Amino acid sequence: MSNKIKHAGIVDSIADGRVKVRILQTSACAACKVAGHCHASEAKEKIIDVRSNGTVAYREGQEVVVTASRDVANRALLMGFGFPFLILVVMLFVVMRLTGNEAVAALSALGSLVPYYLLLWLLRDSISRRVSFQIEEI
Repeated sequence: MSNKIKHAGIVDSIADGRVKVRILQTSACAACKVAGHCHASEAKEKIIDVRSNGTVAYREGQEVVVTASRDVANRALLMGFGFPFLILVVMLFVVMRLTGNEAVAALSALGSLVPYYLLLWLLRDSISRRVSFQIEEI
């Protein structure tokens, strides 16, 4: 099993040592032959921002493969979903235990995510150095 996650894409733009690559992210069943009939499949177009020293080697419209290690993917999943879920659940139970009011507990739990995502936004440059993608030519 490969230790890398790969997505084929097309170079969208190049500027300031960054290459923006447009990828088509599909669900697991999007490739199914009857996916168009069951409406369970979905595909989203996303732009991946890749830091690259060799931006001269790429041109707009070029087909490339964007890769990330499984460690990077796991780290991103933890920061984007794991920690917020943990914060939400802990806050929900703590406030519910303290107040006994479900509405206050729910609003407090949702409100507790605002500082977390604000912190992520403030640390985005630091995070982007640790959660990075690479480009492989096709």
